[in-house]
Amino acid sequence: MTLTAVHTSPTAAAHSEPGGVTDARLIYFSSSSDNTHRFVQKLDEATGTASARMPLLTRDPTLRALQPFVLVLPTYGGISGRGAVPKQVIKFLNDEGNRSLIRGVIGAGNTNFGETYCLAADIIAAKCGVPVLYRFELMGTSEDVDRVAQGLEAFWI
Repeated sequence: MTLTAVHTSPTAAAHSEPGGVTDARLIYFSSSSDNTHRFVQKLDEATGTASARMPLLTRDPTLRALQPFVLVLPTYGGISGRGAVPKQVIKFLNDEGNRSLIRGVIGAGNTNFGETYCLAADIIAAKCGVPVLYRFELMGTSEDVDRVAQGLEAFWI
């Protein structure tokens, strides 16, 4: 398999080719609901940086990270929390190279699910030994975008 480059301009970032490599500092998974995608798009616009999106389908080749990154992901599983971490994220982090470059996690969730709110971020943080940097609901607010933009700027210094 040949890996293809993923463009890192704000416009192209959301259209990462499956199996591509990326030097984006923000890598994310968003389901077909696109809630997480919308949040990351607003973040890209606010910061002038670019992100890379994992493929929607598990059967597609996953991304390969080239430098340290922060992972943004939603939580699945509702109140039970079962299957909280999307399979695409598991596949991505099962790649030792990707796993070695993760530096933090930002979780998306729905407060209607109580204790399982942003559970996937907590699971990934514990398994990878990195901090949960922020949690936001559904597609986030403009305040969430501002806080994350400022937080990431300070985080990467």
